Amino acid sequence: MAPSNIGYSLREAGHHFRRNWTTVLGAIVTIFLSLFIIGLFILGSAMINSVLGGVEDSLTIQAFLSDNADQASVDAFKAEVESWDNVESVTYKSKDEALEEYRTSMSNRNASDAVAALDGENPLPASLVIRLTDAQQVQATAEKVASDPTFAQIRDGADDPTTSATEDVLYGQGTVERLLEFTNYIRFGAVILVALLTFVAFVFINNTIRLAITARRREIAIMRLVGASNGFIRGPFVMEGTLEALIAALLAIAALAGGMSVVMPALASNLSFLSFEIPTATLYATFGILLVIGVVIGLFGSAIAMRRYLKV
Repeated sequence: MAPSNIGYSLREAGHHFRRNWTTVLGAIVTIFLSLFIIGLFILGSAMINSVLGGVEDSLTIQAFLSDNADQASVDAFKAEVESWDNVESVTYKSKDEALEEYRTSMSNRNASDAVAALDGENPLPASLVIRLTDAQQVQATAEKVASDPTFAQIRDGADDPTTSATEDVLYGQGTVERLLEFTNYIRFGAVILVALLTFVAFVFINNTIRLAITARRREIAIMRLVGASNGFIRGPFVMEGTLEALIAALLAIAALAGGMSVVMPALASNLSFLSFEIPTATLYATFGILLVIGVVIGLFGSAIAMRRYLKV
């Protein structure tokens, strides 16, 4: 569409908006619903990722230490583990801290009575709590800890030849693997679903625009008979489709923003133990994607739908 044709295309699109407002409204509603559903699934996927990310961030590896372990060796091993690529932090937890944590975390299960029954004894070992940057590598990191020769000398079962080093490195084996596998399936499924919805929305919107153009095929035929160029004929229709998609995208963004302002506080108050926070950058990126998808579909959908009427 030539720059000189933009003004004419805008005027003609405005005239058609007024003359055929029901058709225009139908196209806008169709595009709005399609983009709204796409945006809903994108934000839903981001929310699920936030929840899963919070769960994964809470995963830690506990390497239990012998009561007789030399503190210098413990410090040396701690420094070694901190230098590994996938390790975010390593925290030393003493026997007393382990007992207090047990008392606090198990407060609803008569932990105080259980601790009192120990009569001053503390059977819990000290440990190194290892937090990772990538929870997907938890098994590999745990195996690396268990196979380390320094850890073999300071681990809790170092004096017992019948126990292996892997027994002193815990991260919720079995449960964690199933959890990580489940989160990967959810993430992959979300990506596939969003891609499928985008494709369906494109087909749906293209058909809607095609029907609107078909209803004006006589107008197109008359313009061809008087010698109008393809670009001149195409301009108003492309502009109309683009404006309809732009309006629908803005409405979808407004609806999603309004829904988020209501739903997110409710989720945060009722499920405070989970993180539903969506990063601001992700939110704005989603809105930008919807705007681009709408404009691109409106622009190219109109141009593609008109091809059959512009053939010589």
